Amino acid sequence: MRLHATIDGPPEAPVLLLGSSLGTTGAMWQPQVAALAARFRVVRYDHLGHGRSPVPPGPYTIDLLGRAVLELLDDLGVVSAHYAGLSLGGMVGMWLAAHAPDRIDRLALLCTSAFLPPAQGWRSRAETVRAGGFGDIVDPVVSRWFTPGFAAARPDTVADHRAMLTATPAAGYAACCEAIAAMDLRADLAGVLAPTLVIGAAEDPATPPEHAADLAARIPSARLVVLDDAAHLANVEQPAVVARLLGTHFTPEGGRNP
Repeated sequence: MRLHATIDGPPEAPVLLLGSSLGTTGAMWQPQVAALAARFRVVRYDHLGHGRSPVPPGPYTIDLLGRAVLELLDDLGVVSAHYAGLSLGGMVGMWLAAHAPDRIDRLALLCTSAFLPPAQGWRSRAETVRAGGFGDIVDPVVSRWFTPGFAAARPDTVADHRAMLTATPAAGYAACCEAIAAMDLRADLAGVLAPTLVIGAAEDPATPPEHAADLAARIPSARLVVLDDAAHLANVEQPAVVARLLGTHFTPEGGRNP
């Protein structure tokens, strides 16, 4: 159950965990690593069922995914950390901030949601991938990750992320789909005490901006930013802007993560 993680930055710096989207690995955060690792000990982990992390039998739950991250923190000897998560990574971040508030100092949620029905759609996707792999879903999924203009201008980047998706273990991807199907974190959000930055993307069809607005309204300490010219993988389309927003949010005066 030990998650695979890649660590960059000075060992003595504040720890920043980065949680990635469904169907990606910690490599999704590569556009931000150089900027963030100058200030933080950046820990990019692969969710259960993804990348080089274990693939236990499904279905998974957000609780299970979150507890695996807590075990990672324990393995690293980290008492508390900052956390930024996009999509599934953001769902895990909300769970952590609500259920282990002493472990999360400051939180950033990107292109994510606390509740993403219909559940049957996620269960059907899980069944499709388990039965036949990614062939039937890869084009629709990747088309939601990037705006058409970006996809036309950067086909190499799109191809890299498409390959990341198709390299994901089918069983792990399906089990994480089932975690999203069963998820409803809305009642937890009032208990999120960590100062929170919510980032939405104006052209995100997977978690449209109203989902970001709902999170910001429900989390007491939240601030909302909506990025133009970005779809679901907003950190890939707007790398410098996202790096700046995260760096500013996670570098407050004072704070618990020395």
